[in-house]
This record gives sequence, C-alpha cells and structure tokens, in this order.
Amino acid sequence: MKRAFDIVFAAGVLILASPVLLTALALVWLQDRHDPIYRARRVGRGGRDFSMIKIRSMVVGADRTGVNSTSAGDARVTAVGRWIRRCKLDEVSQFWNVLVGEMSVVGPRPNTRAWGVDLYTAEEQRLLTVRPGITDLASIVFADEGDILQGADNADLAYNQLIRPWKSRLGLLYIGRASVWLDLRIAVLTALAIVSRPAALRGVEAILGELGADPGLIAVCRRQGARPPAGPPPGADRVFAVEGAPAP
Repeated sequence: MKRAFDIVFAAGVLILASPVLLTALALVWLQDRHDPIYRARRVGRGGRDFSMIKIRSMVVGADRTGVNSTSAGDARVTAVGRWIRRCKLDEVSQFWNVLVGEMSVVGPRPNTRAWGVDLYTAEEQRLLTVRPGITDLASIVFADEGDILQGADNADLAYNQLIRPWKSRLGLLYIGRASVWLDLRIAVLTALAIVSRPAALRGVEAILGELGADPGLIAVCRRQGARPPAGPPPGADRVFAVEGAPAP
C-alpha cells in the first residue's frame, strides 16, 4: 500500500508541477550555462548510496567546499537558487527518486555520509531500514533549519548538536508506527506549513501525542523557543562538543 501511494502521489505531483519545474531548470541554466540538475549523494535504505535529484540552487562546485549543512544567507546559494529553495522546488524534483523506488513520499530525510550517517549511533542506524522520504515530521518542525544554523562557525557541527538529535528521534518514532494514513496526514501538514506553520506544528503535536512521544520531544517540536536545545542523538550520552568529533 505504501509503495502504491508513493507512485500515485509522486506521479501526480510531477505532472502538476512540470511547468514550474521546467521554468526553474531553464532559469538555472541561463544564469551560468551549467547543468541545472544537481545529483546529491545521499545514503538510502540498507546504507546504499544513491543520487538524489535536485534542481541546482548553489554555485557550481559548492559541494567541494566540504560543508554539508546550509545556513540562511549561505553565499553559495545563487539568486535563482534562493527562489528555488523558498518555493521548495529542489525538493519537488526529488519525486523522481520516489518514482524509481529510491525514496518514499514520507520517511526520514536522507543524510550525507560524511558528517551524517558516519556519525550515526547504533540506534540511529535503524533509520536506514526504510526508504528515506521527501518529507517527514522533522521537515515540518525544522523547516527553518537554515535560520537555526545562521551565524554558526561550523554549520555541520551546529546541525549535529541542535537539529540531528530531534530529527533522529522523530524519524525513529515514525518508522515504528508508519502507515499510509500517517503518511497522508504528514503530507497534508507539509502543504499546510507553507500557508500556516503554527497550524502545521499543532498538527504535528497532535500526531506526536497519538504516537505516545516523550513530553520533552513534544515540547521541542512546539518550536516556541528561539531554537531547539542541544542534546545527544538517540543512543548517545553526550553531544558533539568539538569540530571533528568522532561518532559516539
């Protein structure tokens, strides 16, 4: 049922969004005459690498800087790229990965290997037992990821301290209770977040309550503070305190 949902949903989105996607591809090519498609290496189900299809929003060679996380105001993002990111078009293009079976509509977001999966605890490795998704609960809660990381001396370190612990907990909670009905609710909340993020966050809180989430996780997901507190990822007893910290 989940795979059938993925195929129908992804095909419908790609068909409806094709005029906008083609326009975005043309604009990216016109700005620098380089390939408008960026194939991001990510780790998928079973720990296998795959190429996640994105409309390129950064300058050519941005991936060679060694920084995986992107903060608001990142100089590598182009003028057209800011529009692409604001409209989430770089994520819409990933529905192609859903069609070919590398991703799902809903599931834990795929991570890079360096500063990502390589740092996973044994508990977090369970995130790799399912297809990664285009959206999930964490995508709604941390839709402002770039703003959270803005001003950080090391965006990757800040990501692992401030965002990853909560993303991983939300992902593990999801895979333990996944269903087509839950996927549909998360997809609807993702769309709602574009219009009213507070309403979408209330929807996330309701789902977490139904799934029996820890009160501390629910409190963080309300996003009523300036930014989420630092904390250790699931399966670890400490945070990453210094640049280049090894996996727990």
